[in-house]
Amino acid sequence: MVANVINSVKKKSLWRNLLVFLAILGPGIVTGSVDNDVGGITTYSVAGAMFGYKLIWTLIPAFIVLFVTQEMNARMGIVTGKGLADLIRENAGVKVTFFIFVFLLGADILNTMTEFSGVAGSIQIFGISKYISVPIAAIFVWFMVVKGTYRIAERIFLFFSVCLFVYVAAALMGQPDWTAVEKSIIRPDIETNFIYISTVIGIVGTTIAPWMQFYMQSAVIEKGLQLKDLKYSTLDVFIGSLCTVVVAFFIMIACAATLNMKGISINDASDAAAALAPVAGALASQVFAFGLFVASIFASVILPVATAFYVCEAFGFEAGIDKKWSEAPQFYWLYTGILAIAAGAILIPNAPLIQISLWSQRINGILLPVVLICMVIIVNKKEVMGEYVNKPLSNIISWITIVVLLALSVTLVISFFQ
Repeated sequence: MVANVINSVKKKSLWRNLLVFLAILGPGIVTGSVDNDVGGITTYSVAGAMFGYKLIWTLIPAFIVLFVTQEMNARMGIVTGKGLADLIRENAGVKVTFFIFVFLLGADILNTMTEFSGVAGSIQIFGISKYISVPIAAIFVWFMVVKGTYRIAERIFLFFSVCLFVYVAAALMGQPDWTAVEKSIIRPDIETNFIYISTVIGIVGTTIAPWMQFYMQSAVIEKGLQLKDLKYSTLDVFIGSLCTVVVAFFIMIACAATLNMKGISINDASDAAAALAPVAGALASQVFAFGLFVASIFASVILPVATAFYVCEAFGFEAGIDKKWSEAPQFYWLYTGILAIAAGAILIPNAPLIQISLWSQRINGILLPVVLICMVIIVNKKEVMGEYVNKPLSNIISWITIVVLLALSVTLVISFFQ
């Protein structure tokens, strides 16, 4: 009798915890999934095409870095109830905040252009011109944010996250060598040449972007999560980080099993989708292109939202998807302006899309260590975080990541002037 009562209580507790988690589910998975944007997919595709299965092991440190940084974001948002931009302004001052966010705004406009270039490139696989696909995509994205609510937007975002698993199908169509995949993970073949090392840094670096840190924290706040939700939020972040790495894993496998085996080189994700057709068949090419399209739309929604949110927050303006235009005009005008500039630039004939993508990644690489340094300093302040300051292991991983990214930034600057 007593055993039955205990089992009944355990079952009720399990179901209650599951329901609470499902209610909290969203910010971590969405932020992790949107990391597989055009820049991320391009990085994984090029790595797979160039090195085959050799670099799959890098997804392990990439997962660790992504989880640690996103968990810090979620914890900071829940404990303080403030966005990252607000915390940086309070702790670093208005002048520092102004310069950081001016450069971030410029980088994010370029990043949004890159996402719309992904829309154009992926849809061209299906024979549709960018002069049709890009305007329709921009209008759809605008209406979803301006006329929707956070609850509706989050459900659409979660659907997009699931759609990214089409890359599993694309990889399986390439008939990969699973023995080689296992060897790469267990006994990686590490090289010391510049291209190999820079690609490794690029894979780890592409898992986190400056704007993602601000979006994660703003999403936690918009969802209204509290301290009692912290453990569920951490699980949400863990699952989101895992999903990100799983998708990246299959993107690399898809290109390694096909393009690398045939010695085909590519410059971006659109090239990968097109190059798959003669190697793995038209269906594999279309599946890969569909995944790129979903990722592009996904990021072209979230990136301008994140940018408008943190810029408005940094300078004291109202912001948020759940607010009406009259309640947050600066937020919606900035969001609309970013979309219009980004989509309009892609429609310019002979627009230098590859250069836009390269410069957006370069600026991201230079700005990211600055943002992470601000984060780590703030999350270790007891007067801000109380008992929820970073644990030593989180600090070690964070500072190692910052040092690696600073080295990458210095390399980029030196290579630019050579």
